[in-house]
Amino acid sequence: MDTATDLGRLIGPLRRAVLLRTRRAEGLPDLPEAQIELLRVLSEAGPLAPREVAARLRVASSTVSNLVRVMTASGLVERNPSSTDLRTVTLVASPHALDLLGRYDRVSTQELRCALAALAPDSRRAIEGALPALRELVDALEGRRD
Repeated sequence: MDTATDLGRLIGPLRRAVLLRTRRAEGLPDLPEAQIELLRVLSEAGPLAPREVAARLRVASSTVSNLVRVMTASGLVERNPSSTDLRTVTLVASPHALDLLGRYDRVSTQELRCALAALAPDSRRAIEGALPALRELVDALEGRRD
């Protein structure tokens, strides 16, 4: 097997393992990853139009529409109409959502620290050494590099 295949097969299970450990440790709700990503965009970028969210997430506008409908109903996202154009709305993460996101981040970092501490020192160093290359890989996949 090659590196791309191995990495591709590890990414999903790693992400799921972190989310599951985080939810169990803190008793957090089972938010789908797509909702967490949308909340992260709103928390980092402030109020955004749905099309801006779609562009940042690199998904279709209809996907954002569906996510926002569910997340508005559950009190995670607020839709604020424009004062100048009633057809336009901006999206913001609710205070409750920001609290949940903060707890997810805090606990997932804590869980990762514990898991890393349980590894052999050589494995920890290998992961630490790989972080810059992984950041570069994300940039390459997102088209930030030529």
